[in-house]
Amino acid sequence: MIHARIQIDPDDAVGAVSPRLFGTFVEHMGRCVYGGIHDPGHPSADADGFRGDVLELVRELGATVVRYPGGNFVSGFRWEDSVGPREQRPVRLDAAWHSIETNQVGLHEFAGWAERAGLEVMMAVNLGTRGAAEAAQLLEYCNHPGGTALSDERRANGAPDPFGFRLWCLGNEMDGDWQIGHKTAHEYGRLAAETARLMRFVDPTVELVAAGSSSADQPTFGDWEREVVRQTAGLVDHVSLHAYYEETPGDLPSFLASGVGLDRYIATVAGILDEEEAALGDRMQGRRLGISVDEWNVWYLDRFNERDKEPLLTGAWNVAPRIIEDEYAVADAVVVGSLLNSLVRHADRVSMANQAQLVNVIAPIRTEPDADAWRQTIFWPFAITAARARGAALRVAADCPTVPTAAYGDVPVVDVSATTTADGRVEVFCVNRDPERPVEVTLAAGGVRAVRDAVVLTVPEGHDRFVTNTRDAQPVRPVPLGARVEDDEVRLTLPALSWAAVGLDLA
Repeated sequence: MIHARIQIDPDDAVGAVSPRLFGTFVEHMGRCVYGGIHDPGHPSADADGFRGDVLELVRELGATVVRYPGGNFVSGFRWEDSVGPREQRPVRLDAAWHSIETNQVGLHEFAGWAERAGLEVMMAVNLGTRGAAEAAQLLEYCNHPGGTALSDERRANGAPDPFGFRLWCLGNEMDGDWQIGHKTAHEYGRLAAETARLMRFVDPTVELVAAGSSSADQPTFGDWEREVVRQTAGLVDHVSLHAYYEETPGDLPSFLASGVGLDRYIATVAGILDEEEAALGDRMQGRRLGISVDEWNVWYLDRFNERDKEPLLTGAWNVAPRIIEDEYAVADAVVVGSLLNSLVRHADRVSMANQAQLVNVIAPIRTEPDADAWRQTIFWPFAITAARARGAALRVAADCPTVPTAAYGDVPVVDVSATTTADGRVEVFCVNRDPERPVEVTLAAGGVRAVRDAVVLTVPEGHDRFVTNTRDAQPVRPVPLGARVEDDEVRLTLPALSWAAVGLDLA
């Protein structure tokens, strides 16, 4: 038996947990929109064609922000195609995903759906094939009250009140040579600065996200951030960071330690931002840049590259092709839990985060046209953390053995984050990275009155670690976790390969 002691000081706060940490992402890609959130032929569809069963699960997921409409898709997107009467909208080729875009779900339809889902829209502008003028025109269309050509066009198209979008991404992954309109750091930084300046002229209340590195493995990582921050000093509020993780054959330990990788990635970017802000001084106009982790998840990219990428890029052009519909097992859900832990631990600098994506495409929610929508394994840690992680993130000390990994060296067998609210409610989120052995855990938080509730997600009895949730059966779900209070501390057992949430009431 492995033993671990977790020490939590409810007075040692890292920073406030922003509700925006629990964002999601809808891109016009694969079956995320068409066949995902929108399927007019489904029995649950409303008058606009949006699936009611999906909407219910989106609300249950507890996401707060939705990034839209991409992603790679946005770098070739003409926003004007997505407004006006549906029957008059042009059908276009989407070069990013070798697809046909019908524009039947456009700006107005999506804004209405997001409002019903309780999601704040994080809008992205095309800085791949377009520039500052088009971005400002989209902003005017969306946010100006009326009396101009574009705002009156919005009103004529059925939205008398402005959409009031506050969050805006200045392009997407512009450091990547796969991106339409890929640019050098200098080229992008210059364009982002001019776009930001013009957008602030149109609407000074916007929050702007500059595109940081799309991966810590990019050859320009670090230098890209420095150049972009220098170019956009005082004009943007956040810098993005994208992070995906996958299990490679024969290296489960490194995969289970993915949260360590994200910790280091965030810390490196935060250090760069701190250095640049100090050097830029007054040019920053008092802004402290937040880190927007606006794409993160488990994504089996190697499988996509080996199996799907070539047919996608060379085959027939189709509407909503089935791409990147990863099926997630228990280990994937445990890793998602640890990535959420990392985001919570860095609540002082991570200003927002968006799990990519929402439906079908590397997603917590799956659909088929002839079935009810269902929850993938990764749905659960996101939904439970989003519901419980409130107030302030706490510094946590875990005294436990380590496990060796090829990617990150020796890492703690137990990964943990914690939050607290002013009324003494503490939430603890734990991962056991050992795939074979349980861990006996003692939680010390300065006097525990009661365990409010505790749940665990692990390999269900009678299954192996590769079990997934499908349209026909969803065996992977949280179950009650036995936890007891002894001498003002909590004792519990984390099963092998598990993620758990424990709610405490302090004395």
